[in-house]
Amino acid sequence: MHVATWRDAYAGLLPAGVLDALDVGQRTHRWHGRLTALDAGAFIFVVERRGQVRGFASGGPDRHGGTGGEVYAVYVHPDCQGLGAGRLLLNAAGRFLAGAGFTEASLWVLADNQPARGFYEAQGWHADGTEKPWTPDGGTESLIEVRYVRVLKPGR
Repeated sequence: MHVATWRDAYAGLLPAGVLDALDVGQRTHRWHGRLTALDAGAFIFVVERRGQVRGFASGGPDRHGGTGGEVYAVYVHPDCQGLGAGRLLLNAAGRFLAGAGFTEASLWVLADNQPARGFYEAQGWHADGTEKPWTPDGGTESLIEVRYVRVLKPGR
């Protein structure tokens, strides 16, 4: 699911060689490690359809030295996009972070990923002007990520 989602979401944004080199076995191994040794305060939520994982969100404390919470990732398989799974996952992430005592949250998105940016903006997130370079595994060129932020309210 993760590999299929990356190939769909990042087509035209990441070099084709990077997407072609994604390995399901390697991602499975990474996920096994993440799920068996989840960092304190971190979460992973999934959405299933017919017994298969079709989307996930992960997050926890800010990984970049901030005091808020962070949504590390939100991905929904292409065959389930537009059905509300992404909104459900993002809302669950916000509720978790608010319940953990965070009053604000952030997430990072590729500057050129207009569909994702539009989705986050429709959910009440906004770019705060902070940018950073990101080089994907197997890539040679840095891309720009922008930070989106949102105020968290208890129960939301």
